[in-house]
Amino acid sequence: MDITPGPLLTTINSPADLKQLSREQLHQVCDELRQYIIDVVSVHGGHFAASLGVVELTVALHYSYNTPYDQLVWDVGHQAYGHKILTGRRDAFHTNRKYGGISGFPKRSESEYDTFGVGHSSTSISAALGMAMAAKYKGENRKSVAVIGDGALTAGLAFEGMNHAGVADSDILIILNDNCMSIDPNVGALKEYLTDITTSHTYNRLKDDIWKALGKLPVGKNFTREMASKLEHSIKGFINKSSNLFEALKLRYFGPIDGNNITKLVDTLQDLQKIPGPKLLHVLTVKGKGYALAEKEQTLWHAPGLFDKITGEIYKKKYDTPQPPKYQDVFGHTIIELAEKNDKIFGVTPAMPSGSSLKFMMDKMPDRAFDVGICEQHAVTLSAGMATQGMRVFCNIYSSFMQRAYDQVVHDVAIQKLPVVLVLDRAGLVGEDGPTHHGAYDIAYMRCIPNIIISAPMNESELRNLMYTAQLDSMEYPFVIRYPRGQGVLPEWRTPFEEIPIGKGRKLKDGQDIAILTIGHPGNFATVAIRELKMAGLNPAHYDLRFVKPLDEALLHEVFSKFDKVVTVEDGTVTGGFGSAILEFMVQHNYKAEVKILGIPDEIVEHGTPKELYRECGYDAQAIRETVLAMMKDKVTVNQLLG
Repeated sequence: MDITPGPLLTTINSPADLKQLSREQLHQVCDELRQYIIDVVSVHGGHFAASLGVVELTVALHYSYNTPYDQLVWDVGHQAYGHKILTGRRDAFHTNRKYGGISGFPKRSESEYDTFGVGHSSTSISAALGMAMAAKYKGENRKSVAVIGDGALTAGLAFEGMNHAGVADSDILIILNDNCMSIDPNVGALKEYLTDITTSHTYNRLKDDIWKALGKLPVGKNFTREMASKLEHSIKGFINKSSNLFEALKLRYFGPIDGNNITKLVDTLQDLQKIPGPKLLHVLTVKGKGYALAEKEQTLWHAPGLFDKITGEIYKKKYDTPQPPKYQDVFGHTIIELAEKNDKIFGVTPAMPSGSSLKFMMDKMPDRAFDVGICEQHAVTLSAGMATQGMRVFCNIYSSFMQRAYDQVVHDVAIQKLPVVLVLDRAGLVGEDGPTHHGAYDIAYMRCIPNIIISAPMNESELRNLMYTAQLDSMEYPFVIRYPRGQGVLPEWRTPFEEIPIGKGRKLKDGQDIAILTIGHPGNFATVAIRELKMAGLNPAHYDLRFVKPLDEALLHEVFSKFDKVVTVEDGTVTGGFGSAILEFMVQHNYKAEVKILGIPDEIVEHGTPKELYRECGYDAQAIRETVLAMMKDKVTVNQLLG
């Protein structure tokens, strides 16, 4: 489908072209940019509502600043589609998040306008401050701007950045894009604080009057600008003490202003460039602005998939037979089942209630399930604190986000041997979100920690049973359960609960020629490969280990006593992961075998569909079959001759 940008947008190949337009034309640019995002995302998919909300801010920033010399840092990057379109990637925008296409997030290797690679939240302030400090040291008169949402501002890293920015004496502008949303609605005291500022009519009316009055006051011997500044701060504090938060961090606070008013934004940004030092501009935007359905249901339209832009119908695949559920939905429904029977069970997630499906429990048991904001470290230690009081907490964090709470897992959970259930959603290759979101490393980084159990279910029934096992009173250790993004394999998934012995794997298929050892969902790829290998006259054995730590040593003794050729398959890094654990066992027990490790290679994997990435990384069903055929080529040749 050919999608044509509007007449003005067609002429903009860089911010230099944008600067040639009059201010009056910027309104048309915003309209065309918003429509182009709607047109392309409706057909090709991607994140949606966030970029619509910052169209005016995006245009104003590139119109007012000298990018890329001036450094513009977007937080997370869900909202950077307009930025990409205005910086030379308009014609490639339809390839966004597709295999071999442009990234869904700002990426330094993709464009000089992408000053900092992002994907995880709350990094923008620290990064922009680092750029500002370097510019000051080098004597460069370049500006540094961080654009951060109110959701991302809840993370500790954002506060650390602001705390330093206030005393670093560097020229940085922090733009707080306040739309009351991250992916789900924002939570916490900070949300209430920002609401107080934006809804205080008395404060905002008097603030405007103060600015007007200060602009008219004579500057001379009897009334200096310094006195005016002190007067302004005094009145701000008198009217609304909550306005002092940013000022207390020594950030000059401006706003709130309408972030969807292009004229006001351009005027404000150009004025702020004349004011040195650390500043914070508070802008109010509407997530999904310009598309009524996205404005109304902002969580649903954060990344809706393909849809009819006229009717708003979100296209869903239609199937003739029942389909397996998503792993995260199995988690969301199962934790409720368990919690109804065990009043010690709680659920915790850092700002991903919909993505993790903990939202089901939050709706049904609001006093036992919590969204703590984008605070992974806090989520883990909060869970640990509850565990000291006998609670069974399922702390659900995406695998790549758990990296941010690694110290808490070690220091607050493992060392104290607290039975927190660490549920790692989106483990393995996540697809179109790409390298910042792939859950490639959790097996390797968890496996080296003492006092911890690491498991991965091969299907939905196994996930339910692992969850059941993890919440039993007899469980005395931290318990990791990792599973991938997307569908499982069992349409009839509500199976009765069964306790799984810790460290106990299972032999799914006996065989004679070669052993295939799998962990987690890739075991299903092996099942497909084994069916195909039968046609070549091969009879592999298949073992689902279930646990990376502790390993089923009895099962492994059986494997290495019987087979001299072994293939391991995992959806994690091959460096230090499941395959490495198998090799360590083999060496420790003086076995000798040819072992091939299949999994995520020791390199950064870009974005694409999961199917495309499984193939690229070499651990899909075809890759398993090809690996076995190569290792068993002598027997295959004999079979062919005999056949």
